[in-house]
Amino acid sequence: MIPPIASRFVAGEVPAVALDHARRTNEDGVKVILNLLGEHYREQRPADEDAAAYRGLVEDIAGSGLDACISVKPSQIGLDVGEDVFRRNFGEIVAHASERDVFVWCDMEDHTTTDATLNAYEEFAREFDGGVGVCVQANLRRTREDLDRLADVPGKVRLVKGAYDEPSNIAYTKKGEVDEAYREDLEFVFDRFDGGVAVGSHDPAMIRHAIDLHEEHGTPFEIQMLMGVREDAQRDLAAQGYEVWQYAPYGAKWFSYFYRRVRERKENLAFALRAVAGR
Repeated sequence: MIPPIASRFVAGEVPAVALDHARRTNEDGVKVILNLLGEHYREQRPADEDAAAYRGLVEDIAGSGLDACISVKPSQIGLDVGEDVFRRNFGEIVAHASERDVFVWCDMEDHTTTDATLNAYEEFAREFDGGVGVCVQANLRRTREDLDRLADVPGKVRLVKGAYDEPSNIAYTKKGEVDEAYREDLEFVFDRFDGGVAVGSHDPAMIRHAIDLHEEHGTPFEIQMLMGVREDAQRDLAAQGYEVWQYAPYGAKWFSYFYRRVRERKENLAFALRAVAGR
């Protein structure tokens, strides 16, 4: 059972509970991206099992009437086993979801996975006419070239600042540099993309910049934030008419995810403790 301190960030251990969370979140006008926790499988069996679990989750979403979709990690569905395993599993998930009108996001992991992830995204976004999205990290120095490549792909791009500790020769490592890169990348995608942009950020200044760019260019966009982080802002933005999605992980592997959230932002722990104390 997930303790209350962690349940601020994790939507349960099983799909039924995660879907209940999505239903409650939808009532606040916020849509939900469901992610089954798991990553870096070195053997094919667990990768295939999680791929099958995602196909089952697609079935659940398709028959639920929920405003929800899914997001998968490449290393969860076989990339560490072999790129062929990842592409097969990802392709089967996307095909299954496309038949049921459920959108599929592909998360981005550390820089060693970037090429394989973007190659698979481009292939399946073109094959399934845009029912796929991919995450791109502004802290990587290569990102502008990647965005230029993806501008004409019929899918969506989620732009985030990047959470992985990458070497300085391939990534911006200072906060000011990352913020500047993120702002410039937002300006690029709102100018060049017409298939949709996802602004993956909790930073009020970046969200405001994205809203200004949308008003200037008219580019469709959505705002994405994590479950448990600035949820009041998520509801407020949705109430203002913006499309807001909450990334909600679930599953038995919740502890490592919760620990990561606390480790990267100590205020997350304080926030969770205050919330629990106030119940």
